[in-house]
Amino acid sequence: MATVFSPPEQRVVLENIKWDIYERILEAHRDCSVPRFTYDGGRLEIMSPSAKHEELRDLIVQLVSALAEGMDVDMRSFGSTTFRREDFERGFEPDGCFYIQSVGRISRGEVELDLTIDPPPDLIIEIDITSPSIKKLPIFAQMGVPEVWRYDGKRWSILALEGSGEFVERSESRALPGVTAEVIERFIDESFRVRRPDWLRGVRDWARQLSSENKTT
Repeated sequence: MATVFSPPEQRVVLENIKWDIYERILEAHRDCSVPRFTYDGGRLEIMSPSAKHEELRDLIVQLVSALAEGMDVDMRSFGSTTFRREDFERGFEPDGCFYIQSVGRISRGEVELDLTIDPPPDLIIEIDITSPSIKKLPIFAQMGVPEVWRYDGKRWSILALEGSGEFVERSESRALPGVTAEVIERFIDESFRVRRPDWLRGVRDWARQLSSENKTT
């Protein structure tokens, strides 16, 4: 039986990259899901994700979607859309992002987002199996992202943007109330042991039960 080896995440950082060069690079990769680019004041990180990274990204995106469906919460997912602001000289491509509380502020037919006009995503997924060269939380904070679900290679955490302009770890999600880091870890661990249809059904059932209990309290 053949053994397939997955290369680890690969990161390259280029220095002194002007904004117009960054935009040309983005345009050249407009319809590509990889690599992913992070730009911070002239520093450009180019990241090629590993198979483990992409599997976790797919699982957490499915988890958020199933939780929202079970809670009967309207939301829109924009995947790894490029978010950038020239006035901040910053840009990023998340592992996943969702409009939940502010979904009504995004036109139904809208597919191009402009953070100088549109709100930032309510929830961003960030998977850092290896240590990133460019720290993304300050970028998310300046863009006004309210919440990040982050995996640091060992555990999941829920980070919320506070009035201080910094992210603080919280026990419970604001985007999907009742969801904790422990719940996220339990469902992700379970996904590797259970058939995917059964797993998604279980997530939705749990979310429906949580929603029902919240309505009665």
